[in-house]
Formats: sequence, C-alpha cells, structure tokens
Amino acid sequence: MDNERLRGYGLALVAASLWATLGLFYTALESGGFSRMTIVFYRAAVAAVTLFIFLAWKRRDDLRLARQDWPLFLAFGLIGVAAFYAVYIQAIARIGMGVASVLMYTAPAWVTILSAFLFHDPLNGPIVLAVALAFGGCVLIGRVYDLGGTQLNLVGLLAGLGSGLAYGLYTLFSKIAQQRYTAWTTLAYGLGLGAAFLLPFQSCDELARAVSTPGVFLGIMAMGLVPTLIGGVAFNAALRRIPASSASIVATLEPVIATLLGWAFMDERLEWPQLLGAGLVLIAVVILQRAAFSGGPRALRRG
Repeated sequence: MDNERLRGYGLALVAASLWATLGLFYTALESGGFSRMTIVFYRAAVAAVTLFIFLAWKRRDDLRLARQDWPLFLAFGLIGVAAFYAVYIQAIARIGMGVASVLMYTAPAWVTILSAFLFHDPLNGPIVLAVALAFGGCVLIGRVYDLGGTQLNLVGLLAGLGSGLAYGLYTLFSKIAQQRYTAWTTLAYGLGLGAAFLLPFQSCDELARAVSTPGVFLGIMAMGLVPTLIGGVAFNAALRRIPASSASIVATLEPVIATLLGWAFMDERLEWPQLLGAGLVLIAVVILQRAAFSGGPRALRRG
C-alpha cells in the first residue's frame, strides 16, 4: 500500500474518531445547565462562521449561490443540519452515545429506501438483505425483545432512527449540491442555514451565558472546530486519497469508538443482544456501501 492511500485510511479513521467524541461534548455541556438546542446551535454556528471567514479570505468566488439553488440549500440546512443535530442529541441523551451512533448509521438503509421511491432504483438481493439486517439490528438495539423491560426508551429509539433518516438526507443534499459547488461552499451554507433555523429556539440569556463563561466557551469552540469542522475536513481529505467506498466503510468505526468512549467515560453498558444488533447494523452498512459502488442505489453513487 503506497503512502498516499495509507494516509487516506488514516484520515478517515481520524474523522470517525473525532465524530465519535460528539456525545462527550453534548453530555458535558448539558450537565453544565445548557439546553440541547443551544448546544447544537453553537455546534453549527461556530463551524459555519469559521468556514465563511475562510471563504471570504481565500475563496471569495465560492460564496456565490445561484438563485435557483437556494431551495436546495434551505432544505439542506433545515433537515440535513438543524433537524439532524436536534434529533441526534436527543437520542444521545435518552439512549446513550454508543446506541445513538449505531442508529445514526442506518442512514444508508434510509437512502436505499428513498432511492427506490424517488429514483426507481432496483432493490436487488444484497440490498434487501442489508436493509433487513439493519432493521433487525435496530430491533435488538432498542430492546424490543424485552417488552416488559422498563429500560426500553421508544422516544430515544425513534430519535436515533430519525437521526439516521436526517443523516441520509444530509448525504443526498450534500451530493446533489456538490455537483455544482465545492465541498467548502456546500458545508458552509448547510451549517450556516442550519444554525439560522435553530436560532429561533434559543434563549438570549443562555446564549450570552455560554460565551461569557470561559470553560464553557472553550468547550463550545472545541465542539464546533474539532469534531464538526476538522472531522469534516479530514474526511474530505481522505476522499482525495482513497475511494469513497473505502472511506465510508472506515467511517463506520465511529459507533464502535463511540461505544468504547461511552463505556470508558460515561459508564454505558450494552447487553449482548444489543451488541449483536449493533454488529448487524454495521454489516448492513458495509453491504450497502459496497453495493453503492458496484451498481447499487443511484443516490449513493452521486458526486
């Protein structure tokens, strides 16, 4: 393996590792008395402002959007960023960062199903198997097998699945936008509009308290710059060195790392059926990613 490919795999692993830390940031900030909506607003806003400053300084022409593309970016910001961030932090709070991260990776299954309806893509044997595995894995993760259990959190399970759906739509919007715009422009406007949609749900006092408290301010800046911005930049850099299919499969290590972090720092525990369910979801993701680059869903192959 040449050095560039090795560096590409390393960058994809860095991105997955950084994304996996989001649950730690969310939990720490929420324990400091901040609402979940304020936390995700700052996550999007810090990264967006940084990107816009960079584009205005180095790539001013990339700031221009065609008028007909505004509906696409508005949908991207509303669903792919604002809704995604909001439901994902709810899932982490209710069912833990490990389980929430696994459920978020049902996104390829959602994209496959949406592609069948929107683009009339065929559902062949491996794709149907992958969707079935993902569904079965979610049943196990949600502890549906224990109908009498008091720990089954239906709202958390739905939030986790909702984050997978929103993340799948994030992928679709991003791939469509990058047919006409750079990854930097797409990310900047997606995050910026996402922050704008989250702004009406904010308390002015809480926003001011967050930036006026030194420790909290540093945590917010770190969350916006490290897992959100640097994680995205690392993944984009990986895509320039290795195939997108390979980078995406490496990124599925995120829920594994998130589960380990939850165990190490937050005392999260999974029962063996839940671990089996997580494994089924990850297997389904690998199958779908392979199918995407060998004649599978058109939406996954775009870009």
